[in-house]
Amino acid sequence: MTDGMTDGMDQPAGPSPVPEPSGVDLARVALRAAKEQARARGAAAQQKKQARRGGLRSGARADGRDPLPLGAAINRLITERGWEAPAAVGGVMGRWPQMVGPEVAQHCEPQRYDEDARVLTVRCDSTAWATQLRLLAPQLVARLNADLGHGTVKMIKVLGPGGPARRYGALRSPGSTGPGDTYG
Repeated sequence: MTDGMTDGMDQPAGPSPVPEPSGVDLARVALRAAKEQARARGAAAQQKKQARRGGLRSGARADGRDPLPLGAAINRLITERGWEAPAAVGGVMGRWPQMVGPEVAQHCEPQRYDEDARVLTVRCDSTAWATQLRLLAPQLVARLNADLGHGTVKMIKVLGPGGPARRYGALRSPGSTGPGDTYG
């Protein structure tokens, strides 16, 4: 079975193996490590230089203590932390009506993005719109990847409407989930 359960044999159900980073992810990790090493070497050299000069001094030339514009500081933080893909997908969620059109955006809205699985989850307000969005999913994935970079979104998971709150009472059939059986 594929869900991690045993199929009658005496094999324990273990955690699924974590995929090794490859391609762009591996390059991103290597770049981040190289930047951290270079920053550490630069900080050590700067401390030596300051110790020789007799402490911290301000000068006419730019150094690491100079203020940055807000946009540059945020871009630097996003790059250092490796938040490029989540930030880009967050931007798409803000531009959702322009990406899919006003009619689709009125009935379907993005809920979350799973960076590890590269899955965008979208909730629709009716099962008819959920079906329509499932049919449009390949074109939408291609459009998102063209905007965000190849492979950023691998799949769109479409959810139907949530349905009304479940009420439990005396006249409830055992094993049923109530009125939620017909939703989603």
